[in-house]
Order: sequence, then structure tokens, then C-alpha cells
Amino acid sequence: MSLIKEMANWLEQTITHRQRTGRPYITLTYAQSLDGAIAARPGRPLALSCRDSQAVTHTLRARHDAILVGIGTVLADNPSLTVRLVSGKNPQPVVLDSRLRFPLFSKLLRQQSLPWIMTSSEAESERQAALEQLGAKIYRLASGDNGGIAIKTVLETLGDKGINSVMVEGGAQIISSFLGCQAVDQIIVTIAPVLVGGVRVLDFRQQPQPKVFPRLINIEYQRIGEDLIVRGEPDWAPLK
Repeated sequence: MSLIKEMANWLEQTITHRQRTGRPYITLTYAQSLDGAIAARPGRPLALSCRDSQAVTHTLRARHDAILVGIGTVLADNPSLTVRLVSGKNPQPVVLDSRLRFPLFSKLLRQQSLPWIMTSSEAESERQAALEQLGAKIYRLASGDNGGIAIKTVLETLGDKGINSVMVEGGAQIISSFLGCQAVDQIIVTIAPVLVGGVRVLDFRQQPQPKVFPRLINIEYQRIGEDLIVRGEPDWAPLK
């Protein structure tokens, strides 16, 4: 059975998941090269996946309540985070931005689903006022151990807002943060047949090493176009 057809099975339990855990069901997804890079240079976007696998990504977006990225992705790509290649509802954009660097010219401020920006208590009030005037919703949250926003607090806030499922798209620091605090329920990786070098998908230099390195279980593979998509659930048991 195709990954797209299986999506309904993965996500149908998200409501009970939030009720049980107090946080949304988290899908971590990204595209990488064969050598594990997500970009050639820091801060420079790089299209890796083919159009067919991009359509799978947009189908995933349509199946989730919210989509989450870090401010680095917003500054580098100026994304819209909408559903375009398939029909479906746009997810709620969520951006982690501890210093409120969110640009006032962002595409996210010029569409129907305006962003929720998670920031810290130290962020500038004037900047917050400017963003709120353009329609953004600002949440000031507690900081984590690495100085960024505590992922646990972000997920509790989204759960309180009735968000049952979140698709986390990156970038590298956000991916590393979610894995580091074990806040991931499934991982979907698109592997493109290209060698890049460049920016590694995982970056634990600015935060504590994870307590365990998860191995995926319940793994599924599917070739879509020229790409390989791998889906699995992280097993957080310590390696022996």
C-alpha cells in the first residue's frame, strides 16, 4: 500500500494522542541528499526532491493541523508553507523565533492562515507590536537549556490550542531539537539521488547530545519518481 494511502491510518489517532499526552502528534519530515545534507551552504535553500515526492509532502501538509519551522527557514526560503501541489486545507503555520527576527515582508504575513510565532520573554516588545499589527499571533514562552525556546512548552501550547497534529519541516537546528528531546512520533525522509556535502541534517553542536540515538521501527519504503521515501517510528529505547 502506498504511503499516501497509509497517512489516514497514521493520523486517525491524533485526537486521542493529544488527549493522552497533552501534546500533538509530531511528524518530522525533510528531504536530504544521499550523503545526509539538506543544503549546500548555510542559509541557502536547495531543492532536492523531485516534483512527485514534493506532491507527497504537500499531501502530508494537508493532513496535519499545523506546520512548524524555525526562523532560519523563514529567513532563508521565505516559504508560504501552504498546500499547492494537491488539493487540501492549509495547515496553521508555526514559527520558532526566540529573538523575533521574523521579517515584516514574509509571505506568511500575506496569506489567509497567518503565522503563530513562538518567542522568548526577552524578545523586543516593539517588534512584537509590529508583527501583531500585520496579523501574526505572538506567544512568549519559556527558554530551553540551549537558550532557544523549550520544545516541551511549544507542544503544550499547541495542544492547549486544540492542535492534534504537527508537521515539522526544519531546518537542521529544529530537527535536532525535536529529536534531542524525543518529541517525535514518526519520521518521513525523502532521499534524493545526489551528493551535496554541505549542511548536515543533524546539528547537536549548540545543544546537549540526545540521551539515545533512535532507531526506526515499523519501517516503510517507497520509490516516488527518482526519490526514495523512508517512513518509520523512532524507538527511544537506549542502544545496548
